[in-house]
Amino acid sequence: MNEICNGLKLLFARKIPDVLLFNSGTFWTLFILFITVYSLIYRRKTQMMLYVATFSLGFYFLTNGFYFLILPFTALCDFFLAKKIYNTDNQRKKTFFLSISIVLSLGILFYFKYTNFFIKSWNEIFSGNFNPVDIFLPVGISFYTFQTISYVTDVYKQRVKPADSFLQYLFYLSFFPLILAGPIMRAKNFFPQIKNNKTISRSMIYGGLWLIILGLIKKAIFADYIAQYNNWVFDAPLTYSGFECLVAVLGYTAQIYCDFSGYSDMSIGMAAVMGFDLGKNFNLPYQAQNLSDFWRRWHISLSTWFRDYVYIPLGGNRKGTCRTYLNNLITMLIAGLWHGASYMFIIWGGMHGVGLIVHKMQKKWLDRIPDRWYFNIFWRLLTFSFVAFLWIFFRAANLTVCKDMISNTICHFDFAYFMPFLQVRPTYCVFLLLIFLLHSVKQPFWDRMQAIFIRSSIIVKILLFTIVIQLIIQFGSDEVQPFIYFQF
Repeated sequence: MNEICNGLKLLFARKIPDVLLFNSGTFWTLFILFITVYSLIYRRKTQMMLYVATFSLGFYFLTNGFYFLILPFTALCDFFLAKKIYNTDNQRKKTFFLSISIVLSLGILFYFKYTNFFIKSWNEIFSGNFNPVDIFLPVGISFYTFQTISYVTDVYKQRVKPADSFLQYLFYLSFFPLILAGPIMRAKNFFPQIKNNKTISRSMIYGGLWLIILGLIKKAIFADYIAQYNNWVFDAPLTYSGFECLVAVLGYTAQIYCDFSGYSDMSIGMAAVMGFDLGKNFNLPYQAQNLSDFWRRWHISLSTWFRDYVYIPLGGNRKGTCRTYLNNLITMLIAGLWHGASYMFIIWGGMHGVGLIVHKMQKKWLDRIPDRWYFNIFWRLLTFSFVAFLWIFFRAANLTVCKDMISNTICHFDFAYFMPFLQVRPTYCVFLLLIFLLHSVKQPFWDRMQAIFIRSSIIVKILLFTIVIQLIIQFGSDEVQPFIYFQF
């Protein structure tokens, strides 16, 4: 019996960790080979879906080992449950099948992601002595779980028809540009793109390549480089000055944006090269003038998912002012818990919820303030400062580190550290300045840059891509760094 158990443990061990990250040379070598074959068969729907689904599952296997089997199992269950919901007129049966789907999907997610969190919490509250379980968290499980919940719910609410075949649904759920860290794609937006006679235009291919280049710059150059110093400070904040702690907070604020939006750019860009439009997942969030605006710009697919499948079902703003505020707080607490099994994420989400409530409470007064440029700058700086402050709770390992970061910044801040810091870490300072300067540019500028890139000659495209690769080699760390959101 022990031999069988040991054999199963080996079978489900992750064999090749982190080999196919989007910022690795291995992945791009395989992607070039993949897209070469894809270009020959993409018009033949069945062959295309079978080919992409096979590649996607292989990609997921290399990331998670045999835990990848959870995805096709979930897809199979929800495919048939959605069919059951669609084909019955009995409302109780519809609700029953929907409940089974949600409980199954969330049950799997909760087991892998939150088992040890609840064991630890139980031990702390009730002085228990339960040992943590040795659980491997499959990468991307949160994202495809949310996709499958939205699909079955939309079938239940008659927003979308069920997938025509299991292959079509498996293709949707396992689509490799989405599978590891989103964006969260709705079936109602994705299914029509599968069914249409696909014509991949020049603008889609080169527009996708532009996004891939931007994503590599954000992630593999900016985020990975500035992450090194940020990690040092957050690991031991009391060994640094208040000025250095403040810089690390600003650095992490820039890092998490470049890391996650860079991933999204690469994901959306790869899909565009394949002829699929995944929409926009980030819209210059640090230009937001208030917290509500921030959440309309940050990780758009996730924030709209929580709006449509948590906030609105709770009652949204339809049940009075107090209930609206409570629904905001509950939604953000759940969003915080989704990000990770830690009280730090719950605190982060709860404080965002409180911030949203305060903004809604003052909205009538705020709407009377004249729309002047100096007021707009003030609100942007205020919103940015609040968001950056809350990133401390998101990044810190525990409340002690949070307290040390905040108290050290406030009590031991000295601007005299600026010149020595600039002299010791000039590249870090230049990168940080570039990130915030480029982020402050309006969206039309980036649209024009993309249009110029699309119209440029192939020599210019190759030259730009070569420069980016050289910069990655120059500034990249020795090991390929995983995306921050992989842990979620």
